[in-house]
Amino acid sequence: MSHPLMFDEQDPYLARVRDICLALPGADEKISHGRPNFFTRKVFATFGGSLKGDHFSPIARNALLFLPDASEREALLEREPFFVPAYFGPSGWLGLSFHVVGAVDRVDWDEVAELVDASYRLTAPAGLVKELDARA
Repeated sequence: MSHPLMFDEQDPYLARVRDICLALPGADEKISHGRPNFFTRKVFATFGGSLKGDHFSPIARNALLFLPDASEREALLEREPFFVPAYFGPSGWLGLSFHVVGAVDRVDWDEVAELVDASYRLTAPAGLVKELDARA
């Protein structure tokens, strides 16, 4: 039995996240567990998630889930829009809640791109990371 879709294809936050993620070398998108996941060989970002004990929380439902650099994890958690998502959290992942940030134009999309970049670098094959570095 497949999971029902748990996102709105017209979501403006998803559109921006999709643009950022799919601009990375070898990145692709698949729907898994009802949510968009961005991956190379491994997933590096997911749009939407849940909180432990609350699978329908608006905080997590409209969020970017990513794997931060371990040295930045605690500092990010000190900021209000960041949270530990269910299922992904025990593996070090965090969420950035767009629900908490507010309107699309209030999101720091440069920061989102940096978070996605870090997560990509931690999960992508070395050859794709080299290709990304060559673009800069």
